[in-house]
Amino acid sequence: MNAIATPNAPAAIGPYSQAIEANGFVYCSGQLPINPATGAMPEGIKEQTRQSLLNAQAILRAAGLDLCHVVKTTVLLSDIANFGAMNEVYAELFSAPFPARSAFAVRDLPKGALVEIECIAVR
Repeated sequence: MNAIATPNAPAAIGPYSQAIEANGFVYCSGQLPINPATGAMPEGIKEQTRQSLLNAQAILRAAGLDLCHVVKTTVLLSDIANFGAMNEVYAELFSAPFPARSAFAVRDLPKGALVEIECIAVR
């Protein structure tokens, strides 16, 4: 196993790594929509989705990969009513063949975020 870390994504807020590489896969921890430069979260589901995916992209780039290497994502939403808006931004940042995905609503997300996205990429 190899830990992946970059200052271009938010630091872990607990005892976990931004990502772990093992056997050709990179497992990115769930990314909150925190701007690493400011420490702030943007307003709105579309902006938060974009920031979460940009954070994941920064971590993947630190591993020498990009979003095109993602094979699976999990999207956590604070409100399933935000699914459509999240999906619009998601479709802008991923292209076919799209990764497999799970998306569901949870009761709460850390720091009051509207979305958190984790992903698995392959070399």
